[in-house]
Amino acid sequence: MAETVEKIDYKDVQVPVIFEQGNFVPIVSLQLVFTNAGHLSNTKDAQADMTAKILNEGTKKDGAVGFAQKLDDHAVELAAHVGRESFVIELSALKSEFAYGMACLKELLSDPNFTPEALAQVKRQKIGWLTQKKGDFDYIAGTNLRQMLFAGTPLARPYDGTLESVEAMKLEDLSTFMKERFGYNNLIAVIGGDIALEDAKAYVLEVLPLLPKSQIHAVGPFRASDKNETKEIAEETQQAYIYFGAPFDYSYKEPDQYKAKIAEYLLGGAGFGSRLMEELRVKRGLTYGAYSALRRAKYGSYLSGYLQTKLATQDEAVKLVREVVKDFVTHGITAEELQAAKDFLIGSEPLRTETLSQRLNRAYTEYYYGRPLGFSKEQLKKIEAVTLEEMNTFIKAHPELADLSFAIVTKESEKLKIKN
Repeated sequence: MAETVEKIDYKDVQVPVIFEQGNFVPIVSLQLVFTNAGHLSNTKDAQADMTAKILNEGTKKDGAVGFAQKLDDHAVELAAHVGRESFVIELSALKSEFAYGMACLKELLSDPNFTPEALAQVKRQKIGWLTQKKGDFDYIAGTNLRQMLFAGTPLARPYDGTLESVEAMKLEDLSTFMKERFGYNNLIAVIGGDIALEDAKAYVLEVLPLLPKSQIHAVGPFRASDKNETKEIAEETQQAYIYFGAPFDYSYKEPDQYKAKIAEYLLGGAGFGSRLMEELRVKRGLTYGAYSALRRAKYGSYLSGYLQTKLATQDEAVKLVREVVKDFVTHGITAEELQAAKDFLIGSEPLRTETLSQRLNRAYTEYYYGRPLGFSKEQLKKIEAVTLEEMNTFIKAHPELADLSFAIVTKESEKLKIKN
């Protein structure tokens, strides 16, 4: 059975259920996706992430070890994780054990391990992670770039948390997050595997009475800065970590997403087939890799990219990135580049839909962004048919991509020696 979207009438809403049946292996998986409940919904920094971590500490009744043992005894996987926009609780089990897994899921939602001991454990984990990140120069550059591009918005906040915000977090903060964000009215259920549709809907229906009605607060969209700023962060590093970004005045709602996909691929998403890689690595040997992406989400659309280079070639690399992007939006692409993009994007399609989880994830994405199921397949047909003139018209209509800002982790003392 192909992917379908069904609806469950519950109270005052229709709860969407994205479903595909696949009996190649006797496994069933369920994702409870709570929209508008991700990092960007934090009222306190790290609130969403710490809620996910404490859910992974099991139930108050069984504790972390006891609950984990229950799951292991039946080969059940149950975990929570969070992204920028959504919070996900995922359950996977053999068909014969899925009912048991559902019972564990309901226990977790009803009796999460909101104890001082579990909170202390989560804090230790989070503080250790944040302490480690003090030496992660990619993380530092990326965080600083996000703060530059989206100053004054939730995207600029340290949603992974700070040492201070983690230490100050209380059980009530995590409990409040669950009560306010885990609603039956902002839930999308994604379920598939060796299970019939009616059984899948029945399982989802079991969960709904455990959920309150959420107050939905959409986040964004936000426009990235076009100020062409550069920020250098001095660290004891042996190379420069260069992160860059720019606005992209293009909505996820636009029907011609395939054009953005081709442009993304050719500018910096294709590895050795992209402009950035060709100019910075192949021709000049400035880096092992240079990449970029055209982000298109509900919270905003923007260009982001990164590379590493020697301290001595930092300025040359930054200058070249600006030149490459400027040339791209000014002159567009060649017929040879367009054909190469078509060949890859169309030819690699089977690799993006070969597993049940990939197909369900695609169906979820299409539904979440308000697109009809099968939208991605139709986009492939349009990729095949698009002309060079159409693509260059699209690319040249976005000169804002050249309004680049840079966040660079570098060794200031070495740069001064180089300049002097």
